Amino acid sequence: MGKIISISNQKGGVGKTTTCVTLCAALADMGVKVLLCDMDPQSNATSGMGLSKKAPRSNMYNVLIDGADVATAIVKTPFGDILPSSKDMSGAGVEIVNMQNREYVLKKALEKVRDEYDFIFIDCPPSLEMLTLNSLCAADTVLIPVQCEYFALEGLSDLMSTIRMIKKSFNPKLEIEGVLLTMFDSRTNLSMQIMVEIKKYFKEKTYTIVIPRSVRIAEAPSHGKPVTAYDRYSRGSQMYKELAKEFMKRNPLAHEEQAT
Repeated sequence: MGKIISISNQKGGVGKTTTCVTLCAALADMGVKVLLCDMDPQSNATSGMGLSKKAPRSNMYNVLIDGADVATAIVKTPFGDILPSSKDMSGAGVEIVNMQNREYVLKKALEKVRDEYDFIFIDCPPSLEMLTLNSLCAADTVLIPVQCEYFALEGLSDLMSTIRMIKKSFNPKLEIEGVLLTMFDSRTNLSMQIMVEIKKYFKEKTYTIVIPRSVRIAEAPSHGKPVTAYDRYSRGSQMYKELAKEFMKRNPLAHEEQAT
């Protein structure tokens, strides 16, 4: 059964979507079966995986609102499979409110394909709304990207309160997958201070790999590719590949454990 991981942070601009797309691509390069679910109405993960936001196809909106078969909405890409978003998702949160068991619509849909993947990643909207609630209720764990800036720490506090609330009321099995430092600049005291504070609080949950500020990482989405495909030799690309390796060390697949 595939592990479902929500990549979430209520603060925007922390590298959430970039991490979701690039980690999926790096894992796919390693032969891991991955599915990316784009729950963000901005559809940035969809375009980041090389798909047009305007292309007519069954998508996440149809799965959540119309009850479409999730398998027919999944698109295969060179960077892993994706359940794409669309602009219609901007109203999906409001429409879900009136549904029965509204917190578990995504969870129910993903159960149909969960066994086909090693990992299912969910790219959440950068806010606490019904779509984010659905994502966290469907997930086994939460991976939290944190930008190395002061305000990111304040946003992290709000996110932890949200996770505790969801764990208590909706998804008691929800755990922290890990905390990833992004946009790290070793030349600044602030980045170093943020790293110290994060490691002090989250301890072993903090990934040893940190993602640097990188022009190549910023450029890659405009080319419809993760940075690992756009410039595979760049420092940002190498760090995401190392992150994938660290992720797999924390999450060894059953068949790999048996082989060793």
